[in-house]
Amino acid sequence: MVAVVAQSHHVFGLRTGVKNNLLFVDEQTVLFPCGNNCVRYNIDQKWQRFIPGTERSQGMHALAISPNRRYLAVSEHGEKGTITIYDLQQEQSRKRKVLTAGEIKVQEFVCMAFSPDSKYLLGQAGGPDWTLFYWVWEKHKVMATVKTTSTGPIHQVSFNPHDNTQICVSGNGVFKLFRYAEGALKQSNFVKMETQNILSHAWMSEERVIAGTETGRLLVFESGNLHWEMNVARKASTQDLERSQEKKKSEDTFSEPSSLLQVTAITVYSKGFACSAGPGTVCLFEKTEEKDNYKKTREIKIPPDPCSNEPSQTEQQEITTLCISPSEETLAASTDRGQLYNITLSSAELSKGEQAQFEFLSHSFHSGIITGLSICLRKPLIATCSLDHSVRIWNFENNALELYKEFQEESYSVALHPSGLFILVGFSDKLRLMNLLIDDVRTFKEFTVRGCRECVFSHGGHMFAAVNGNVIHIYSTTTFENILNLKGHNGKVRSVVWGADDSRLVSCGMDGAVYEWNALSGKRESESVLKSCSYTGVVLSPDTKTIFAVGSDCTLKEIQDCQILREVLSDDIAYTTIAMTRSGRALFTGTAIGTVRAIKYPLPLQKDWTEYQGHSAPITKMVVTFDDQYLLTVSEDGCLLIWKIIDKEGRGLKRDKELSYAEEILITKSDLEEKNQIMLELKTRVEELKMENEYQLRLKDMNYNEKIQELTEMFIQQMEMLKTENQVLKTEKEKQEAAHQKALHELIERHSMEQQDLESTNNQNLLLEYEKHQELQLKCQKMQDSYEEKLKQLEDGKVQALEEISQFYEAKLQEKVLILGQCQDESRQQVIEFEKAKKDMEVDADIELQEVRDKFKRKLQEEKEINLRLKGETGIMKKKFSSLQREIDDRNLEIERLKVEQKELQAVIKSLEKDILGLKREVQERDEAIQDKEKHIYDLRKKRQEQEKIKFVLDYKITDLNKQIEPRENEIKEKKEQIQEMEGELEHFHKKNTQLELAITELKLKLKATDKEMHKEMQRVRGMEALVRKFKIDLHNCVGFIQEPRKLKDSIRELYERYVQQSDVVEIVGEDADIQREYSRQREHLERNVASLKRKLAKDTEVHRATNVKIMQENVFLIKEINDLRKELTVVRAQVRDYESQAGLNKKNMVKTPTSIQRKPASASAASVSRLNFEEEAERIIQLQRLEIQRLRHELQGHSQTLSLPSPSAITKLPALTT
Repeated sequence: MVAVVAQSHHVFGLRTGVKNNLLFVDEQTVLFPCGNNCVRYNIDQKWQRFIPGTERSQGMHALAISPNRRYLAVSEHGEKGTITIYDLQQEQSRKRKVLTAGEIKVQEFVCMAFSPDSKYLLGQAGGPDWTLFYWVWEKHKVMATVKTTSTGPIHQVSFNPHDNTQICVSGNGVFKLFRYAEGALKQSNFVKMETQNILSHAWMSEERVIAGTETGRLLVFESGNLHWEMNVARKASTQDLERSQEKKKSEDTFSEPSSLLQVTAITVYSKGFACSAGPGTVCLFEKTEEKDNYKKTREIKIPPDPCSNEPSQTEQQEITTLCISPSEETLAASTDRGQLYNITLSSAELSKGEQAQFEFLSHSFHSGIITGLSICLRKPLIATCSLDHSVRIWNFENNALELYKEFQEESYSVALHPSGLFILVGFSDKLRLMNLLIDDVRTFKEFTVRGCRECVFSHGGHMFAAVNGNVIHIYSTTTFENILNLKGHNGKVRSVVWGADDSRLVSCGMDGAVYEWNALSGKRESESVLKSCSYTGVVLSPDTKTIFAVGSDCTLKEIQDCQILREVLSDDIAYTTIAMTRSGRALFTGTAIGTVRAIKYPLPLQKDWTEYQGHSAPITKMVVTFDDQYLLTVSEDGCLLIWKIIDKEGRGLKRDKELSYAEEILITKSDLEEKNQIMLELKTRVEELKMENEYQLRLKDMNYNEKIQELTEMFIQQMEMLKTENQVLKTEKEKQEAAHQKALHELIERHSMEQQDLESTNNQNLLLEYEKHQELQLKCQKMQDSYEEKLKQLEDGKVQALEEISQFYEAKLQEKVLILGQCQDESRQQVIEFEKAKKDMEVDADIELQEVRDKFKRKLQEEKEINLRLKGETGIMKKKFSSLQREIDDRNLEIERLKVEQKELQAVIKSLEKDILGLKREVQERDEAIQDKEKHIYDLRKKRQEQEKIKFVLDYKITDLNKQIEPRENEIKEKKEQIQEMEGELEHFHKKNTQLELAITELKLKLKATDKEMHKEMQRVRGMEALVRKFKIDLHNCVGFIQEPRKLKDSIRELYERYVQQSDVVEIVGEDADIQREYSRQREHLERNVASLKRKLAKDTEVHRATNVKIMQENVFLIKEINDLRKELTVVRAQVRDYESQAGLNKKNMVKTPTSIQRKPASASAASVSRLNFEEEAERIIQLQRLEIQRLRHELQGHSQTLSLPSPSAITKLPALTT
C-alpha cells in the first residue's frame, strides 16, 4: 500500500508575539510566521511557500532578514535558545546554520539583526542576564559578548548601516551604542534614560538614530547623545535639549493621554521615516529643507471593519511591525490581533486631501482561538468560528475568504449544511441556524441549546446533532423539531460523528466512554468505557464497522464490537483530534504540541508514522475534504492550515467520483430588488453623464477655437517684432566685430612685451638663489666640525668625574661600619633597662585597670544613650552617603570619559611627533631635490617656450567655450519664463473647472426638483385612476337596478353625493374641447420649431468643422515658423553676448555698451505687455462662458415650467347633477 503524505498547501493566520513578524523578501513577496512555520506569500500571484520550524521547538521569538534579502534568521525557544539561518535563494529555503550560545545558558533570543554586509549577526539573549552575542555566523564563531542591562527588557538591537563595528541597543531605560574593537564590545555613549521605555529605533544616517518611546515621543540621538525630541501627536518641530527637558517635566503631570500613543515600530526610507503613532495609526515624516528637522506629512489609519459588530474596534489595534518594500512602493504593517495590512506609498501621497487608509494584505484572519471547523459536500467551502466572536467562510479551491461576520457572543462550534447554503453556529446563549447569503450571514431559527460545544449535520442534511453538556439533541432540519435526546454520558461530550447512512451516531466524552447510538430509535447499540482516559476525538471508518478514538492517555485506540482491538502509543504526546480519509487508507491525528501525524491503515504493530510541523499550539479540530484531496486543521494559535494529501510519488489520491461543485447562492428578494433598482439608476446616470460630457466637449471646442484665433494674432505680432529686432542686432554685430579685431591686436603686442620682462627678472632671481645656497653649505660644514670637538671634550670630563665620586663613597662606607658597632652595644644596655621597667609597669597597670573598669562601666551607660541618638543620625547619614555615592559614580564616569579623551590626545601627540620626524626627513630630501632641480632648470627653459605656445591655443579654446556657455544660460532663462506662463494658464483653467462644477451642481438640483414634481404628478394620476375604478364598480352596481327606477334614482343620488362636492360644481363642459384643440396646436408648432432647429444645428456643425480644420492647419504652420524664428533669435543673441564680452576688454569701446543694455529692458517690457494682453483675453473668455451658463439656466427653467403644466384631462370634473 502506498504511503500517504500531507504537504502544507495554504495557511490563513499570523502568529503574534514574534518580534519583527513581517518582512519583505522582494517587491512582490512578504514573509511572516504562522503556526510553527514561516510563510513566503506572493501578494500578486497569491501563492505560498513554507519554511518549517525545527522539531520540538517551544515557539518562535523573533525574525530577521539580511540587507541583501538572501538570509533569514529565526529565533526559537527549546531546551536552549537557538537561531536558525535559512538561505532564501534556494527553492526549499535550505537551512544554512544553527547558532547557539555555547557554554552560556540562554533560554531564548528576544531580538536579532544582520550587519550591512550580511556577514555578522547580533543576538540579544533574554533575562536575567540580557547578554548580547556578536557572531561571524558562517563560521559559527562568537566574536564578542556583552551584558546590555540588568533590569528591564531589551526591545531591539541593530547595526549601523554604514559600519559593521557599531551597534545600537534599546529597551526599558536603555539606549546604548557599542563599538567592536580589540575583540570586545565597548560602550561608546553614556546617556541616562532611566525614565524612558524605548520600544523601537532606526538609523537615519551614519551618526543619527531615531527612537520611539512608550509615551509617544520620538528621540533623535546624534553621535550617541540626545539631540532633540518631539511628540508624535503634535506637528514635529526642532527644539534645543534644554527646552525639551523643561517641556518633558511639564508634560509628566499630564501623561495620561500621551501614554496611549506608543511608538512600537519605526522604519526608514529615502524621504524620511514611518512610525506607529498609537492604536491603528502610522505617521509618515519627511525631511524638510531646514537642518535636522522632520515634518509629519501623512497619517495612515486602519479602516473600520464593516462586518464587525463594533467597527471602531479594528481601529484600536496596536501596530507591532512596519516594513517597506525594496523599491519603497509599498508599506506593510502587522498588528497585535494577527492582521496584515498594506498601502502603496504613491497612493498615500496622492490622497493628500483625504485621510489615507490601509488595506488587507491578503485577508482578514482570526485573532483568537479557533473552536469550530466544518466543510460541506456541494461547495468548496470551509466554515470556522473563534472566540474572537467571528464566523468565517473560506474557499479552499481559490484560497480566499468568501464571507465573515462578527457577533456579540462567543461562538463555540460550527457546522455547514451539505448544500453549503446554511450554517449552524453554537453560541454561549443559543444555537442558531443561519442562511449563507451572497454578502451576509442571517439568522432564521434559534434553538435553546446553551454553550453548544459540538454540532454536526447528518450526511443527508435532514438532521443535525447538537451537544448540551452530556446530552446530545437531534433536531430535524426541515421541521426544526427535537426528534431525540441521547442521554448516557456522565461527562461532557467532546466529539460526535454520523455514520455514512445517517442511521448511526458515534460520540465520545470526558467520562472515558465511546457510545454508538441508533439515530432512528435513540437506543445505545454498543459502548466502550475506559475511565482512565478522557476522550477528545472520535472518527468512523468508511465501512462504519470500526471506531478510532484519541484522548488524554496518549494513545490511538481502534474499537470494534465494544472491544479495543489495538492501541498505538504516541511517545508521551497527547492526541487532541483525529480524522480519516474517505478511502480509509490513512489516519491523521493532531497533537497537543501542534504537529500532525499521518498513520497508515491498517494500524502498524510498531510506532510507524510521519510527523509534520504545523501549528504552534494544540490542534482543536481536523477534517478531510470529501474528495480526499485536502486535510484541514485549526488550532488555538488562531490559524487555519490547508494540507495537500498526496502519495510518496507526489501525486494526489485517486478519487472514486469526480465532485462537481454547485454555484448557487442565496439572496433575499428585497436585496435583489434593491440591486436591480440601483442598476437602473446607474444606467440612467450613465446616460446623463454622456449627455453632460457631450455638452462640455462642445463648449470646450468653442473656447479652443476662440483661443486659436487669439494666439494666431499674437504670434503674427511677435514675428514682426522679432524680425525688426533681428535687423538691429545684425548691424550692431558688424560694428562690434571691427572693434574686437582692433582690441585683439593691441592685446597680442602687450603680451609679448610682458613676456620678455618676466624672462629677464626670473634669470636674475635664479642667480641670486644659487649664490645663497653655496654660502649655506659652507656654514653647515663649519658647524659640524665645532660640534665634533665639543663631544670629545665632554667624554673626557665624564671619566674624571666618575673616578672622584667612587673614592668619596668608599670613605663614607668605612665611617658607617664604625657607627654600626657602637649602636649595637647601646641596644643591649637598653634591653636590660626595658625589662626592669616592664615589671614596674605591670604592677602599676593592674591598679590602673581596676580604676579604668569602674570608669568604663559608667561610660558604657552613657555611650548606650549616645548610641541610640547616633543611630538616628546614621540613618540620615546613610541617605546622604547614597546620594554622594551616586555623585561619585557620575564623577567616575566623567573621569573615564576624560581618560579616553586623554588617550586620544596622547595618540594625537604621538602622531604629531611622527609628523615632525617626517618633516625633518623631507627637509633633507628637499635639499637633495634642489640640486637635481638646478640640473633640470636648463631643460625647463626649453619646455617653457613650448608651453607658452600651448597656452595661446588653450586661451583661444577658453574663449570659444565661454561663447557656448552664455547662450545656454539665456535658453534656461527663457524656459523658466515659459514655465511661469504655463503655471498661470493652469491656474486659469482650474478656476474655469470650479465654475463649471458649480453650474453642474445647480443643474443637478433642478433635475432633482423636476423628478420630485413628476413623482407627485404620477401619484395624483394613480389616485385618479383608483377613483375611476371605484366609480366604475359603483356604476356597475347601479346598472343592476335598471328595472327598478326608484332604487336606480336613489343609487344615482348616492353616487353623486359620494363623488361630487357642491364647491366643485362648475360648468366647464363646453370649454374642454377648445382647450384640447389649443394644446394640440401649440404642441405641433413646438415640434416643427424643434425639427428646424435640429437641421440648422447639423448644418452649423459641418461648417464649423471645416473652418476648425483650416484654422488648425494654419496654426501648425505658424507654430513651426515661430519655433524656427526663436532658434534663430537664440543664436543671434548668443553671438551678440559674445561680442559684448569681448568689447568689455577694450577701454575705447566702453561708451557703446550702454546701447545694448538699454535694449534689454525694451524686450522685457514687450514680454510684459504680451502677458497683460493674455490676462485680459482670459477674463473676456470667462465672461462669455458665464453669459452662456446663464442662458442655459433660463432655457432649463422654461422647460421645467412646460413640464409642470397639468394636462387638460386631469382638470376635467363631473358636471352638476340636477334632480
